[in-house]
Amino acid sequence: MSDLDGAVELLRAATDVTLLAHVHPDADALGSALALGLALHRRGATVRVSFGEPDEVPETLRPLDFAGLLVPAAEVPEHAPLLVALDTGSVQRLGRLGTRVASTIDAGGQVLVVDHHASNTRYGTHHVVDEHAVATAALVAELLDQLGVELDAQIAQCLYAGIVTDTGGFRRATPETHQLAARLLAAGVDPDKTTRRLMDEHPFAFLPMLSTVLGRAVLDGDAVGGRGLVYTYVTQEDAKDVRPEEVEAVVDFVRTTHEAEVAAVVKEIGPQRWSVSLRSVSDVDVQAVAVALGGGGHRRAAGYTAEGPVEPILAALRKALSR
Repeated sequence: MSDLDGAVELLRAATDVTLLAHVHPDADALGSALALGLALHRRGATVRVSFGEPDEVPETLRPLDFAGLLVPAAEVPEHAPLLVALDTGSVQRLGRLGTRVASTIDAGGQVLVVDHHASNTRYGTHHVVDEHAVATAALVAELLDQLGVELDAQIAQCLYAGIVTDTGGFRRATPETHQLAARLLAAGVDPDKTTRRLMDEHPFAFLPMLSTVLGRAVLDGDAVGGRGLVYTYVTQEDAKDVRPEEVEAVVDFVRTTHEAEVAAVVKEIGPQRWSVSLRSVSDVDVQAVAVALGGGGHRRAAGYTAEGPVEPILAALRKALSR
């Protein structure tokens, strides 16, 4: 029995399901969880969707919760008959909800991992992991097809959100991606409205924050064997007037620097705690760098967390990129 077949069997029989996205969920993680959750909810299952942190749902993703399935992390039971982790490469990426994996397995429950990260550690009892998938949402669409679920407007909206963002507005799409997108548009997705909300719109406060952060950007043309590294950092003080979505968007501006093949943004998430986003516009494998520093991701988009002052963190990154 393939992982896909086993997953379909689990989902078809499910009556009580907890679906988890990774901490600081993006559109692929939360869109995938809500699409699958909505389908299972309509089949009569008890469904809850959550994530470890932050406490608030990202504003741009709130419209995807059509059935009110999102619950605070504190309300997630210690174990459920079926726990599904989506777009999450390791238990650590579940944050404070990571303990639910072991407690569910210890209680005799099943843990299904659906993900497209090559660095996935296979921490569940069943796995649908395909590093060649453009987004976890594409894998969820395949599961829903196998379950015989109609991709209606609401489910399609959740899936499209994941696909359009993880492919960078379809810049990293395959022919199959466009075929799936065509199905989602036919189901009722408004591509312009969806893409603008998720990728193009920011409050005015974003502009002064971006000005400050880009003003301290550094270009190291000798880094990465002469391929170049551009980097900056965002403090909590910088980000006090903007949403987490705006902080995450900074790397999309930094990576446009054509003199550098690798971009990095170091974001303060707590006292002496930082989240590092890496992007590559070439064959430089930033996933390998992230894994070496305790994180994961994809070949051209990866990340990790680090502690301490920002300068030693940047020095460690430059050293890792030089290997």
